[in-house]
Amino acid sequence: MKSDRTISVITGDGIGPEIMNATLRVLEALDCALHFEFVEAGLVALERHGDLLPAATMDSIRRHGVALKGPLTTPVGKGFRSINVTLRERFDLYANVRPVISIPGTRARYDDVDIITVRENTEGAYLAADSTISEDGSRAESKMVITRKGSERVTRYAFELARREGRRKVTLVHKANILKTVSGLFLDVAREMAARYPDIACEEMIVDATCMKLVMDPQQFDVIVTTNLFGDIISDLCAGLVGGLGLAPGANIGRDAAIFEAVHGSAPDIAGRQVANPCALLLAAVQMLSYLGLPDAAQRLRSGIVATIGAGDRTTPDLGGGGTTDGFADAIIDRIRNG
Repeated sequence: MKSDRTISVITGDGIGPEIMNATLRVLEALDCALHFEFVEAGLVALERHGDLLPAATMDSIRRHGVALKGPLTTPVGKGFRSINVTLRERFDLYANVRPVISIPGTRARYDDVDIITVRENTEGAYLAADSTISEDGSRAESKMVITRKGSERVTRYAFELARREGRRKVTLVHKANILKTVSGLFLDVAREMAARYPDIACEEMIVDATCMKLVMDPQQFDVIVTTNLFGDIISDLCAGLVGGLGLAPGANIGRDAAIFEAVHGSAPDIAGRQVANPCALLLAAVQMLSYLGLPDAAQRLRSGIVATIGAGDRTTPDLGGGGTTDGFADAIIDRIRNG
């Protein structure tokens, strides 16, 4: 199947240009008729346009409905709001989908992890409602907001994903024993949703116990669904199980738009040195291809990544190799073209 889709491409800050260039070259080798419109966000956009998220960038994403995004830097201590949070809110990207899977050849502590974390992406603690700080700086407050609508749609997404992907179980992660109202509402709604999917096993787990069990026995988990803050923490913990954020992609899914990204930061300390691992963005591109209805291309890309890491062919230093970002991409391209 061929696609004739235009993707909004946000190159990103720091190592963003290097890993994005590598990723786009690999995508072009797949020959699946994707077109790219380059737009700006982050520090580059601030310097050139005086805005972290220019209107032209937002219009492009709105027009095409799909974006591939490199890591962005939000200036610290200057009153700027998180770019990622703003994008999620503007496009109502309510489900943050972060899969991790063990790949032979990495320096991971486990070799049989396969977990998808589905994180509510638009409310909870990150909404930062009614945030205040006292004049003397001695007291800060921020309201956490959970809604039935937000809980329903993210838990529905998790169960539909489990059914679509042939997953065996969904774990509802909460802190309703302490946060009885906000986490309690999420859990009540999640239980109601679980009852609509009798073919999918469901369990409930308090967030702190979840973190302990993920470290001790991650194989017991399959799909995890939870609220914004918990999902952010848990998904990074899961990334650590398979080798780190360099192997952790993320998809932000809404009704009318989707943004696919590398979960890690912009790593300005290694920018321009050609040592950055492009796998997180490449794996995000795998998610994007599946979203676009191109499963064969997605599988070819994933297989190329896995085979290259397994062979240790031109892999970057974080994977134990001595290769460069571009060399790593070349190795994947060779495998894609040679089948």
